[in-house]
Amino acid sequence: MIPHLVSAENGPVLELEQRILEAQPAIERWFRLEWMEHSPPFYASVDLRNGGFKLAPVDTNLFPGGWNNLSDEMLPLAVQAAMAAIEKICPEAKGLLLIPEKHTRNTFYLENLARLTQIFHQAGLKVHVGTVDEAITEPTSVQLPNGDSLLLEPLVRGKRRLGTKDFDPCTILLNNDLSSGVPASLEGLYEQYVLPPLHAGWTTRRKTTHFKSYDDVVKRFAKLIGVDPWMLNPYFAHCGNIDFHERQGEDCLADAVDTVLGKVRKKYKEYGIHEKPFVAVKADAGTYGMGVMMVHDASEVKDLNRKTRNKMSVVKEGMEVRDVIIQEGIPSIERLQEAVCEPVVYMMDRYVVGGFYRVHAERGPSENLNSPGMHFVPLAFDEQFNVTHPDAKPGTNGPNRFYMYGVIARLALVAASYELERTDPETETI
Repeated sequence: MIPHLVSAENGPVLELEQRILEAQPAIERWFRLEWMEHSPPFYASVDLRNGGFKLAPVDTNLFPGGWNNLSDEMLPLAVQAAMAAIEKICPEAKGLLLIPEKHTRNTFYLENLARLTQIFHQAGLKVHVGTVDEAITEPTSVQLPNGDSLLLEPLVRGKRRLGTKDFDPCTILLNNDLSSGVPASLEGLYEQYVLPPLHAGWTTRRKTTHFKSYDDVVKRFAKLIGVDPWMLNPYFAHCGNIDFHERQGEDCLADAVDTVLGKVRKKYKEYGIHEKPFVAVKADAGTYGMGVMMVHDASEVKDLNRKTRNKMSVVKEGMEVRDVIIQEGIPSIERLQEAVCEPVVYMMDRYVVGGFYRVHAERGPSENLNSPGMHFVPLAFDEQFNVTHPDAKPGTNGPNRFYMYGVIARLALVAASYELERTDPETETI
């Protein structure tokens, strides 16, 4: 399935697709060399926005929670990638402990856990789901909408190891982004692999750090294929010491908004783009589309009403917002059945294993689609994403379009590997 693209036949993104297809051998070699020097995150998902004049990532999640939204056709890719990832880290592994969020009532999230359990079971591992939810004190079976069930077990912490009753795994996989902090049970586990590492969680991770790394990556990649890096990269700025309730940091925020909008206006003028520029002001840490507002003018961030201040001041798990990223907004021209959508690409190890469209019928092309009312449509192609058709007309071939999505998503994955190396508390340098 490929969305209806409201763009000219010779639009910049279609030209970008052609460039990427023509450079496929060089691109794949470039990625191979990167992975010889850097380790990819264990898994990740990347939200992309296609404005017709540019295609860029706007968010990279290192604890992806929508595996249930991938099509069944993509499952073999995920299993193969899981095998490769586990073999690199703990080839003798027999068991894997999956630690989820506390969303015991969110059936969509539970289906995500069931899909992850299925993937790693088929990769040859015994999988237990151990929860940090203190309310679960004994093994608890939860029914899923499709009739299956999922067993949630309380964690059992030893001196140096973590498991469940009678289950002592080699590897611990977090599907919990640590927004509320690192549980004591996860600290000091020097005899087990914890994936992703604890410093990948939102307790310490910042979006601006990620996009600084992405800047470095995309400049080199854009030179490789001969395009303006801006076509693949949103401008951004950072503001700290924000307190939306007390209206602290408004001047910094207004100046940053004005600066980013000014840079975008220059690019729009350079390329003859007639859209109205906007920025997304986001909490610098956090997920689930919380703590986000779209701004078209610096004056909009002054004297915010109480509802907006409340929305921006606290994100998931009650985490207070003190830092924000001001990111160039990219209007989405992609549509499914007339509803605005954006592609989300899923990866495990260094492999693209699937994706879906986040679709929102009640939101416009310049709005946040990661909000209540959204739904998901799997990227379901007849062929694998890397089976491209270079002779096909740009914008008309599903695998070609998905391959382009995958290339941009993998650039964000490389950036995440740089980011994790630079922020590793055991190797960080001044």
